[in-house]
Amino acid sequence: MNARYASKTRRGAVAVAITSVALFVAGCGAEDKSPTDKPTSTTVAPPKGGSGTQEAQSTEEPTETLAVLKGNDGVQLVISSAVRDSGGFLTVKGALKNTSTRSIALPGQIRGDETEVMKHGNSLGGATLIDSVGKKRYYVLRDTDGRPLTTTGLDILPAGETAAVFLQFPAPPANTTEVSFQLPTFEPATLKLS
Repeated sequence: MNARYASKTRRGAVAVAITSVALFVAGCGAEDKSPTDKPTSTTVAPPKGGSGTQEAQSTEEPTETLAVLKGNDGVQLVISSAVRDSGGFLTVKGALKNTSTRSIALPGQIRGDETEVMKHGNSLGGATLIDSVGKKRYYVLRDTDGRPLTTTGLDILPAGETAAVFLQFPAPPANTTEVSFQLPTFEPATLKLS
């Protein structure tokens, strides 16, 4: 009887180990992207006749501005992209800017009023997209623990500072080319989707 129990236990341990390795390999493969998706950076050669101490610099694509939402006390949300991906998601990227001369505590309303989202701290979880053509409202996605798929830990923004942010939504249908972006305490804005 003990031999049979030990045999079952060993088989279970082997099955767990094989599953763990398979998940690890699958997770590693998910990180690979095509070279065209990776940011490009270049090294600047030192000028001839110079000291040769010039540091490497990365070149960035110029960011366009899709919308600027004005909030209270000189805080702005500058949205630079709203892109659909093949997984059925829409990712919105941008930056929160404090244009005032003093540090600003970001309002708690921007995280929304859902209990699950509120317990994970200050975030942009209260943002919504309105598809007026399809007559639908899209909320920021949540993970299985209720955490919003957006930038979190947004508390105080010092004077003149900028914080990069992102938000992920379910993607509206392909025939929807514009949505209204809304974030509590900020003016709404219309976004063109790509």
